[in-house]
Amino acid sequence: MLFDLIGNRPNNASSYRFDSVAVKEPKFEIDGVFLPPETEPGIVYFCEVQFQKDEELYERLFSESMLYFYRNSSRFSDWQAVLIYPSRSTEQSKLHPHRSLLNGEQVHRIYLNELGDMRSLPVVVAATVLTIVDEAEAPGSARYLLSRIQEEEFTARERQDIIDIVTSIMVYKFATLSQAEVRAMLGLDLTEEPRAIREAKEEGREEGREEGREEGRETEAISLITRQLTRRLGQKLPEELRSRLSTLPLLVLEDLSEALLDFAVLPDLETWLAEHCDP
Repeated sequence: MLFDLIGNRPNNASSYRFDSVAVKEPKFEIDGVFLPPETEPGIVYFCEVQFQKDEELYERLFSESMLYFYRNSSRFSDWQAVLIYPSRSTEQSKLHPHRSLLNGEQVHRIYLNELGDMRSLPVVVAATVLTIVDEAEAPGSARYLLSRIQEEEFTARERQDIIDIVTSIMVYKFATLSQAEVRAMLGLDLTEEPRAIREAKEEGREEGREEGREEGRETEAISLITRQLTRRLGQKLPEELRSRLSTLPLLVLEDLSEALLDFAVLPDLETWLAEHCDP
């Protein structure tokens, strides 16, 4: 009857089995959520920046997003998802099961290499493209963006935000260079670290201090470090590494929260653990 009602009877319809199933709810941690003001219901945006291929990204993202929206639907009027890829080749292969969402108006897929030439883009959008520019071209592109913010109309706060974005991207892109070398590269006074890096370090320090003061906060510390590493490395940590993190003392976790800012690939984490944790 079900198949007749929808007008789509599979060849093996008689072999289907009707059942009532229980789905165990896993613990989800959603790193990129843009929340509207609590005083007025609005749209909640789920953002995923994916620079490495993940063949189960959409299954995880839509499950997490739908569950969160279900649990908090009274706070929001709608939901949308934004996925940012360096190129289409990074997107997962299995798209057909998610075609309605992917082709609808609630899911936005951004491919940075298809946005066009940086000089034809708004400065903020062009800054996101800087993340995929080759290292040889990155210094010139960064200096170009910094020159544009002096020429175009921005408030002092907007101008500083864009400088922070550009300099943070360059510090991450050229992790082996010193602050002085980055400063000379961009022609800026980088005596102070970009705000994004300062805040990330402070977040790690504050979490470490809080965990050291209150018993039973180890789980929160590990959760924070795991989220930071996932975001920094652009991929989920293997279960073996997650298990190793769960055994680290609080002081080591605090050190790791700062050290991870210099990581670029997963082996950097493995090397750090080997140097600081292995006997």
